Amino acid sequence: MTTRTAEASGVPAAAPSWLSREYTVAKPGFNRWMVPPAALAIHLCIGMAYGLSVFWLPLSRALSVGQPAAKSCPDMSVFTALFTTTCDWRVSDLVIVFSIGIVVLGISAAIFGGWLERAGPRKAGIVAAICWGGGFLIGAAGVFVHQLWLIWLGMGLIGGIGLGLGYISPVSTLIKWFPDRRGMATGMAIMGFGGGAMIGSPLADLLINTFKSSTSVGVWETLAVMGVGYLVFMLGGAFGYRVPPAGWYPEGWTPPAAKSGIATGHVHLNNAHKTPQFWLLWLVLCLNVSAGIGVLALASPMLQEIFGGQLINQPGVGFSALDAAGKTQVAAIAAGFVGILSLANILGRFFWASMSDKLGRKLTYAIFFGLGIALYAGAPWAAGLGSTVLFVVFFCVILSMYGGGFATIPAYLADVFGTQFVGAIHGRLLTAWSTAGVVGPVVVTAIRQHQVEAGLQGLELYSRTMYVLAGFLAVGFICNLLVRPLAQSWFMSDAEVKALEKGTTVQSGGSAGIGGGGLSVTAIAAWAVVGIPIAWGIYKTLSKAAILLH
Repeated sequence: MTTRTAEASGVPAAAPSWLSREYTVAKPGFNRWMVPPAALAIHLCIGMAYGLSVFWLPLSRALSVGQPAAKSCPDMSVFTALFTTTCDWRVSDLVIVFSIGIVVLGISAAIFGGWLERAGPRKAGIVAAICWGGGFLIGAAGVFVHQLWLIWLGMGLIGGIGLGLGYISPVSTLIKWFPDRRGMATGMAIMGFGGGAMIGSPLADLLINTFKSSTSVGVWETLAVMGVGYLVFMLGGAFGYRVPPAGWYPEGWTPPAAKSGIATGHVHLNNAHKTPQFWLLWLVLCLNVSAGIGVLALASPMLQEIFGGQLINQPGVGFSALDAAGKTQVAAIAAGFVGILSLANILGRFFWASMSDKLGRKLTYAIFFGLGIALYAGAPWAAGLGSTVLFVVFFCVILSMYGGGFATIPAYLADVFGTQFVGAIHGRLLTAWSTAGVVGPVVVTAIRQHQVEAGLQGLELYSRTMYVLAGFLAVGFICNLLVRPLAQSWFMSDAEVKALEKGTTVQSGGSAGIGGGGLSVTAIAAWAVVGIPIAWGIYKTLSKAAILLH
């Protein structure tokens, strides 16, 4: 194969060839089913971002471990908390790590998306591994010396860059390897992000209990072990990436006709955000995520306060009227509810993204919004009936569509803008996620607080919230309807596309034996490496959820 010059590729001349995009172009005999496990290896690691809360309570007693009273300093400012070595940290100061990470995820994905398309998924995956795994190691050092700013820096800022690059690194590659199953391919990878906490949270809890002692809460040791593990696992995924040659497509597959509504050309990254379609899809993602993440933020207290004593066979007894033992039982049941919602979120990513290949992306999102409106508006009715089962089923479907929205949007972007820059365009669109990560929780907690101050209890604390979130989805439904195919003038010419693809071997069809092989022995082994941790995580989640089912 030919190789581009350093100047043409944008890669410094000193960069080792095995890190370049050209070096990752698949050779004859490569099996495309090896790529999804590589993507999952990265997403399963960075998905622990959703599980970081497992560290906050132990860290809030990091100095006072083994002592009856915490070394609390209630009047200290956030600035003081960043540098104190004599006061235990507040949970509110620790939670900021997650907020920093999610905001930086969107920013870094937007900033570095164009570089990823030039450098290729392997180099981006390696940087993501170093940032995410290294962020945990810096966080471990911060816990060891009791410096909160190091935790913010490592697990928030640097880890957030790893989140952004790791999240978008496989998108463009998977879509190009599976033009016949775009939704399914991205659904497989992004399912891993939803499943990361399902594996990482119980693993972290196990490690904390293993390492804790009379002098340590066991967190810095756990962060160090997980940081090294994530680094190794993600590097394995990064080196497993391959990109198809320019012009490749699966044997026997025919590109869709232009009338199908799927773009046959490619929009340049510099022009995508100038189209109304980009901003409509930005709103579509933002509104879908805002509604879902708002529920996740209050899932546990919502179940406890709406059903109260009914959850433990004490009908008619409100949550506030329960004794300490009753509240403990109800909290355990609510934890099971959160576990079931997490599983619905994960499975929905694969199910809905795969269904979108048959239904089309626009119709799939219309289902998300239309069915979501009915379920949000109907949730107070289900709660009013006193039906815990119906209430849980409603929110499992809602959370499945929340996850499905994440998994389906990359394929939607490819349908509208083409595949040449879809990874980078997706990176810019993820700023909608960063926005939703703030808007959703803020809106639902503000409404709940207003209801509390009005003296309301039980279902009345949350019914208005459900109607507001249904309103979010109604706006999203309209935005989705307004998405239309782009005018031909937005697409690059054939000459422009060929100039971008210069340096990769151009093939026609599935020639040279590239991409075939199905689920070979090697592919099955690769799937087992990621499948075994997923199975363990599902088992742990169902074990926790069993108390709710009981």
